[in-house]
Amino acid sequence: MSAVRKGAGRLWSVRVAGGLVGLLAGVFLAATVWAQQLVADLSSHLIAITTGFTGTEVVLFGTTDGAGDVAIVVTGPRTPVTVRRKERIAGIWINARSVRFEQVPGYYMVATNRPLDQFVGRPVLERHQIGLPNLQLGPREQLAPDQLALFRSALIRNKQRAGLYGITLGQVAFLGERLFRTNIYFPANVPTGLYNVEALLIRDGEVVSAQTTPLVVSKVGFSAEIYDFARNQPMIYGVAAVIGAIAAGWLAGAIFRRV
Repeated sequence: MSAVRKGAGRLWSVRVAGGLVGLLAGVFLAATVWAQQLVADLSSHLIAITTGFTGTEVVLFGTTDGAGDVAIVVTGPRTPVTVRRKERIAGIWINARSVRFEQVPGYYMVATNRPLDQFVGRPVLERHQIGLPNLQLGPREQLAPDQLALFRSALIRNKQRAGLYGITLGQVAFLGERLFRTNIYFPANVPTGLYNVEALLIRDGEVVSAQTTPLVVSKVGFSAEIYDFARNQPMIYGVAAVIGAIAAGWLAGAIFRRV
């Protein structure tokens, strides 16, 4: 009987200890969340690209613990990009020189609640790569400053023409003093991969709090299967594409002959 009581006492002690640990963990987590100066989230963490995808918008919303300015920086997957400059030689435009940039964001957008020059200085902008002039785009080879500026501008211009880099700053709207939101638009040609959505709280010209939220852009459905097949089996895909083109041409010719 005493052994049973001892066992029950030990079990009760373990349960009490476990409950106490859980309570302390909950209090610590609540205190951590309460201490955060900025909290933000997305209306969706996945953009599914299907055959009929024409672009979409994702809403970022959040709150701060008081007054301050908010900057949102959205950066897409980084890949190498080659920029070519054309020159006219003997009346023909040809590629004269090319520069390869490493780690170029496939998508880049910045949104703020007011113009950047009104609440933050250049050192902070450069450190956090806020705004196209502060986006780090490193070429593989050493270039003279004027040549680097020329090719860098061409790269940004091409991305803007494709709708992948923002031409102007997006707008962060405050709903009261603490709640904020902004709409992030992704065009139909948005590259797939992992995106980083960074929300920055800025006070007195310094970043006092930041939060990074992941966003995935992925192909789904039949288009995803075709994409994976073309990437994993490029030779077979190329042969199948040629055979399909020949068959389509033969079928069109047969139809016109009957007409």
